[in-house]
Order: sequence, then structure tokens, then C-alpha cells
Amino acid sequence: MKLSQFKFNLPESLIANNPSEHRDEARLMVLHRDSGKIEHKIFKDILEYFDDQDVMILNNTKVFPARLYGNKEKTGATIEVFLLRELNKELRLWDVLVDPARKIRVGNKLYFGDDDLLVAEVVDNTTSRGRTIRFLFDGTDEEFRKNIEILGETPLPKYIKRKATAQDKERYQTIFAKHEGAVAAPTAGMHFSRELMKRLELKGINFAEVTLHVGLGTFRSVEVEDLTKHKMDSEQFIIEESQANIVNKALAEKRRICAVGTTSMRAIESAVSSGRTLKPANDWTSKFIFPPYDFSIANSMITNFHTPESTLLMMISAFGGYDYVRHAYDVALKEKYRFYSYGDAMLII
Repeated sequence: MKLSQFKFNLPESLIANNPSEHRDEARLMVLHRDSGKIEHKIFKDILEYFDDQDVMILNNTKVFPARLYGNKEKTGATIEVFLLRELNKELRLWDVLVDPARKIRVGNKLYFGDDDLLVAEVVDNTTSRGRTIRFLFDGTDEEFRKNIEILGETPLPKYIKRKATAQDKERYQTIFAKHEGAVAAPTAGMHFSRELMKRLELKGINFAEVTLHVGLGTFRSVEVEDLTKHKMDSEQFIIEESQANIVNKALAEKRRICAVGTTSMRAIESAVSSGRTLKPANDWTSKFIFPPYDFSIANSMITNFHTPESTLLMMISAFGGYDYVRHAYDVALKEKYRFYSYGDAMLII
């Protein structure tokens, strides 16, 4: 398929800058692949579509406050530093993006906080905006993390044209987040409230958790018309044996298995055994899913409404069927569904 097949015009007014008032009260569009029917619901109505012993696969990664603002030594210029990944815990080496990048060279020192709570030195150039920095900090790892928590901002996507607030710290995170390491939230999971989780449990739905630490590569724009030539960035993912067993039992019993979000789907599709079951894993994936693609594990999925020409939209189109998803997006635009991280949800069954 070609990149231009995933183009559509998205009015600025449909980009969600704030979450819905209650997590489980965003709108929900339901796509029935067998009949082609489209329903309009509220997210908590998801309860109607799952039965006893069905499984939902959740990504339990946790977003950390990855956006820091510091000052460059001597000039005092304000620099944004976006923490992408910890490279070495002992040496406190981090892979980061800096802005404005042209001002930041190897050897520069950066100071964070009014009282220079943290200081970092640039040790390498990796890409045009990418740098490797080393934090010069003598305390414990716990103290270091606490300082990042104090100084860092919730890494809201750039299209949200406002400063992160205290509300974002809670809402740009799933309620089941456990393992810190993501710089972007697995947004489909943000629609689940504690009350809805409890109601799903009472109905007999099982939850299997996987961890995929979402990196910015998930949102990197595709710059080639021929999709087979696009390369995804690698993201770390972990699937414990106990969680794989929950999924495989449901597979064997032909239950409904729902991947909650594109990140959960990428993780499970990166760990398929030769017998088309889910296997435990602790690995990195650069899997790029676009039509046509034969999915092995999940037979339903929950997702948000995505950017034109994004790899996320391509995966959804592979799962729901290109023409059907294209039609559903036309309906979403007409019905004024809210798009992106804080937007509304879609269930494909």
C-alpha cells in the first residue's frame, strides 16, 4: 500500500486538547467487521460486547515526566530536553532530544531547576535533534528519580498547544500503569476507569498485561510513499509467561481476545510462536503492521482515532479492513468524534 492512501483532512477543531470529564465517558464507535455495521456508544458501554472468560490485553507501561526545561551554561539560553531512554543507570546516560538543537554541542553543560537541582553534560550527537547526555549526580537512583519527578513535565504531545497541568499528570496515564519507561501514553487504555474495570471483572472478563515502553518512534512520520520501505524505531516489550498463559487459554477456547491499543497489539504480534500462540518475551520490536496483514492473537481491538498518514492508522486499517476503516473515519469526521490521545475511542470486533 501507499502512504497517500492514508491521507485525509482533519479539522483542527476535532483535535482533543483535554480529556473527557470522566475516563469512561468518551464516545465509542463500534465497528462490526462481519456485517459492516457502525454503532455510536459511550466507552463504558464496552461491557455489552464482552462475556465471561473473554480476555482484554492491557499495556501496563507507565509514562514518566520526560520533558525538562534547562539553561545552557554561560548563555543561560532556555533548552527543552526530552528524555527518550535511559542508556546506562550507573553512569546516568540518557538518549534525549533537544530543542533548539543547533545551540547544543558536545561538551555543553545544562542546568535544571532554580537551584541547579540537576546538571547534565552533552557527551554525544546522535541525530540532528538527538543527543546523549550524562547527568552529574552523586545521590542514589531513588533521589535522582525524585528530582526528575520534581523537574519534569508530563510529556503531552506537541499538538496539544498548552502547558501540562496537574490534571494531566493523572489523566495522561492509565489507571493500571506499573512499569515506568514510556514517553507517550498507551492512550486506548486511558478510557478505563476503576469502576469500569470492576464491572468487567464481575462479568468474568480476564485481563492479561503486557509491557511495551512507548517511544516517540511510534509517532514518527512516514516519509516514503512505498510503505515497505518505512523503518520503525525499536521499542522494548515484556510478556510474562503467566500473562501469555491467560491469552493462550482464551485462544484455545475460542474466546474474544481484545488488544487494548496499538501498543498491546504490536507487543503480542511480536511474540507469536510457530503454533500461532503467544509466547513469553523480553525483547525489542520494530514491527510495522500495515495492510494486508494476518493477525494471530487478538480478534478484537480498542483504539483511538489517529493522525492522517500515521503508522497507527495503518495498523487499524490492517485489522479492520482498509475500506471499512476509511468509511468509519469519514463517519467520525461527520459525527465530530474527537481525535488523538485525549480523544474518543473505537472498538473493532
